[in-house]
Amino acid sequence: MVEYTIGLFYALLGAAIAMGMGGISSGLGVGVSGVSGIGVISEDPKKFGPVLVLQALPQTQGIYGFLGAIIILIGTGVLGVVEPISEEVGLAALAAGIVIGLTSITAVAQGMIAAAGMHSVAKRPETFGQSIVLTVMAETFAIFGLLIAILVFVGIKFI
Repeated sequence: MVEYTIGLFYALLGAAIAMGMGGISSGLGVGVSGVSGIGVISEDPKKFGPVLVLQALPQTQGIYGFLGAIIILIGTGVLGVVEPISEEVGLAALAAGIVIGLTSITAVAQGMIAAAGMHSVAKRPETFGQSIVLTVMAETFAIFGLLIAILVFVGIKFI
């Protein structure tokens, strides 16, 4: 049975922020790019492949939030071996969740870039590679946020 402490509350709040913000941000990014994608494939259904790849990119921030939340749940003992969580460890897990959540907001901009890339590919299919590169650039900061969170998790011995 999990020991309910203020540390556990903080850690679970961190998991909720990481997953919640990651999911919302990715949903917005995928929605923005999906609207453009539908327009592109309505004109040329053969463009579905490149459009799908571009639309999938903003989903990764949701994956980062999910990963962060799972690590927190495992580290707290909610999933796995039950360990009491100190207030300090809980606050560190909360901070890691906030970092993941805040940096996941890049998915919204990534969706807008992906949408522009879809329009580019619709007019000039040879721009697909460049569109991918530009779309991925917005994700770099979400990757940095996840890496910082992982370093925090290592430091508090969650992983």
